[in-house]
Amino acid sequence: MSNTRPHTVTADWLYEQLGDEDLVIVDTTVHLTMPPEGSVHIDPGLDTYLEAHIPDAVYADLFTDFSDHRAPMPFTAASSERFAAAAGAVGIGQGRRVVLYDQGNGMWAARLWWQLRLDGFDDVAVLDGGLSVWRADGYPVAEGQVVPHAAMFVPRRRPEMLCSAESIAAALDDPRILIIDARDPATGRGDNPSYPRRGHIPGSVTIAYGDLVDLETGRLRPTDELRAVFEEAGALDPEVSPVTYSGGGIAATGVAHALAVVGRTDVAVYCGSLDEWAGADSLPSVEGPEPR
Repeated sequence: MSNTRPHTVTADWLYEQLGDEDLVIVDTTVHLTMPPEGSVHIDPGLDTYLEAHIPDAVYADLFTDFSDHRAPMPFTAASSERFAAAAGAVGIGQGRRVVLYDQGNGMWAARLWWQLRLDGFDDVAVLDGGLSVWRADGYPVAEGQVVPHAAMFVPRRRPEMLCSAESIAAALDDPRILIIDARDPATGRGDNPSYPRRGHIPGSVTIAYGDLVDLETGRLRPTDELRAVFEEAGALDPEVSPVTYSGGGIAATGVAHALAVVGRTDVAVYCGSLDEWAGADSLPSVEGPEPR
């Protein structure tokens, strides 16, 4: 993985690497439920990790350890200093190869993939299909806690990978910026009352993360299918710079990861996403289908 640095790996590949001293496997699972009415409920996935995980995998608590709890948004990316401490504590650092997975559809693994790259670490990939594919392919699972071998993580932040509300607002009328909504189309249109205000950021186009994965396996769709989706939306146009957002900035990183799989690695993420944008009356929001 260190030579070609693919953004995804298969269960077959990972099984062959088990036991390598430089390999760090990380379970990134978070359980998030979003009732039709009411606040989002967040549970770290430690309990499900303890019940079953890939052998040698350590657990990373994205909500508690890898987020900035001083910020008003629950999954605001941690500062480089805080992130470096959290990454090093689970064994991620110089000379290590990292494979991330979760027990869902891959968006939590994509979130840590993006955060690692945000702070300059590139030798990281997502296990395509996560634990469900690992188990479906007949590979073993383990129980209990794996104690990480701590490492020194030296952050090298790439600010161009992170967008603020101010930078999004300044780009609303800029044809060189393609703002991508990673939520489902119905929520983007404003059909669902999931945020303080319904609708989407003006001018954004919908590329729903849920449409980029196979619902049965959790794997990303084939590369040619992904490329067709992104080409139709204009996300592969070299003249534009894509920026993704979602509800809390998680599915947004899933779309950024899928774009990297087809070769577009310069995607920025609006970390605050609709949790921040829809809560600020000074920022514009529109309902209905996005313009095409």
